[in-house]
Amino acid sequence: MLFDGVCNLCNGAVAFIIARDRRAQFGFASLQSDAGRRLLRELSGDDPLPDTFVLVEGGRMFTQSTAALRIARRLGFPWSLAALLTVLPRAIRDGAYRLVARNRYRWFGKRETCMMPTADLRRRFLE
Repeated sequence: MLFDGVCNLCNGAVAFIIARDRRAQFGFASLQSDAGRRLLRELSGDDPLPDTFVLVEGGRMFTQSTAALRIARRLGFPWSLAALLTVLPRAIRDGAYRLVARNRYRWFGKRETCMMPTADLRRRFLE
């Protein structure tokens, strides 16, 4: 999962996922990191940072609400129930996602630097 490393909401989401990912199936990198930028370029050819977090699964890239719901599905019950929201049209789901993404710094704040994982979590972050 690639995330905005200076966004408080995004860092909170990473902490939430780590706490509930019992099988340690997710790895993380900030979009601002060398590893994040390299992976993003390999998958999409884009250099600009997207205004979304990115889930890489099976060599495919998922963004916005689809990424969030795919992550929730893999976290197990009760979080997997969020996958039921895929019945909503993607335009509606992504519209709500973009509203939060546009306002995330204003509503949740911004850090000066990306978070530094603890020593025991470092293995979950891409170098």
